[in-house]
Amino acid sequence: MSRVIESTRARSPVPLTTEPAPTRRLLATSAAFAGSGAVFAALYVAAGAPTPLLVVFEQQWHFPAWVLTVAFASYALGLLAALLVAGSLSDHVGRRPVLIGSLLVELGSMLMFVFAPDIGWVIAARTIQGIATGAATSAFSASIVEHAPAHRKKLATIITSIAPAGGLGLGALLTGAAVQFSTHASIIVFTALAVIMAVGTAVAAFSAETVSTRPGAARSLMPHVSVPRAARREFVASIPVHMAAWMLAGLFMGLVPTIIRDLLGLHSGLLNGATAFTQPAAAAVAGLFLGRLAPRHTIIMGGAGVLLGTAVNMTGVATATLPLLWAGGLIGGVGFGASFSGAIRTITPLAQPHQRAGLFAAVYLVAYLSFGVPAIIAGLLIAPLGLPNTVLGYGVAIIAVAALGLLAQYRMHTRH
Repeated sequence: MSRVIESTRARSPVPLTTEPAPTRRLLATSAAFAGSGAVFAALYVAAGAPTPLLVVFEQQWHFPAWVLTVAFASYALGLLAALLVAGSLSDHVGRRPVLIGSLLVELGSMLMFVFAPDIGWVIAARTIQGIATGAATSAFSASIVEHAPAHRKKLATIITSIAPAGGLGLGALLTGAAVQFSTHASIIVFTALAVIMAVGTAVAAFSAETVSTRPGAARSLMPHVSVPRAARREFVASIPVHMAAWMLAGLFMGLVPTIIRDLLGLHSGLLNGATAFTQPAAAAVAGLFLGRLAPRHTIIMGGAGVLLGTAVNMTGVATATLPLLWAGGLIGGVGFGASFSGAIRTITPLAQPHQRAGLFAAVYLVAYLSFGVPAIIAGLLIAPLGLPNTVLGYGVAIIAVAALGLLAQYRMHTRH
């Protein structure tokens, strides 16, 4: 019998032991770091892309001016909802599942833009886009830092702070060029972005997981923000800094095309996109090159820049002078980049790895409340108050909040 068994084993094509299944090849750490940063920026390129198109849609579909600001700000409201619900989810289930799911939803919103027949579809697409970006933002911010090689950790925090602003500006500029030189700008822009999101999904899928799963995922979906105790004092002091910077970004991205058309009498997609580009582009460059300065000094310098840039912008609106809008955008943009980058660099080291996504969710909650809600209020006030008075009142509010932020940072500086 033993000979029969041995003979059968010898002839059998089935191995007696099971070899382990081959593991999936993952991106190298450096490639995952670079790819994650690029895809994170692409999310915000997509967020800035509709800005020059909204006034085109207004002319094409003939809806009231206040609907334009709702279409702009619906993105921010969707993002806020996702941050409140899923902002810390990746701390529990891992970065990769959250990023893959978010990017697939983002891809769907890009396709909605491509086929949108009216402003209702655009508002729905903006809202879904905001939900996808909100779910991905805190996970990406944490993932980029965790994928970064040890000698690139500082660069990683800079990337997380400049990618949103830089992406918003680049998206507005590229779409403005498409509006200027093509009659099918919406299809061209959002088809290209849909392809980019598909590639981004693959990058997330083939990047290594950077955190271990832990219990509490279902509980984390209860709307909340999570600020570690060690970071709370710095976080509170940074709130007016974030508010002023992102209110200025909301003014530029939400109302500049309307200002250019209705106050200056200029009709140019490229001009709309280029003007909207100045402020976030300056913010991204400032965040990158001021990263060597001490975070507190960077925040204070940035707050002063936001205040001064807003004052120059308001002078441009009051005198209907386009170069002053550009100058104010550049000055305010430098202030935005410096203050936001400095604040991120101040609080990030105060959180443990499993706390980072929740902390970034809290930061972006403040940011996008400031980005979206004032823009909606301004849109509703344009009809009764007029565009110039509404914009000037908006500017006064930014200046007041920026001054409060400078005072809070000065007090933190004197305590240390």
